[in-house]
Amino acid sequence: MRLTNFSDYCLRLLMYAAARQDRLITIEEVSGVYNISRAHLMKVANTLTRAGYLNAVRGRSGGLALAKPPHKIKLGEVIRATEPDFALVECFGADNACVITRCCRLRGVLHEGLDAFNAVLDKYTLADLMLRPRDFGVRPAA
Repeated sequence: MRLTNFSDYCLRLLMYAAARQDRLITIEEVSGVYNISRAHLMKVANTLTRAGYLNAVRGRSGGLALAKPPHKIKLGEVIRATEPDFALVECFGADNACVITRCCRLRGVLHEGLDAFNAVLDKYTLADLMLRPRDFGVRPAA
């Protein structure tokens, strides 16, 4: 199993916002820190804003900030909000055409593994991932 880059960037953006709770952050700034496309980060920020994890302030001195305290942002919730699906194998999807689905035991094992994956992510919050601004190569505001 592999998370999409989109979910990875969502977590990275949230981690950066958590490290910079002293002020609003910008897409341009985060793009430079992570060397990620500005356009892609705009989509990430839009998704996180719509999902209630970030607040967006428009205008000349606008930017992004966490919408909730880091300890209230569960990693599992973020991943479930940003991953398109968890269809690990064909039989998990709507277009399942596998001939052994009816009697296959693999499906149950993989569901159990997916449930365990989600349970572990649900144990952790953004607060567990918090870094300092200097960890990103950024100096704290004076």
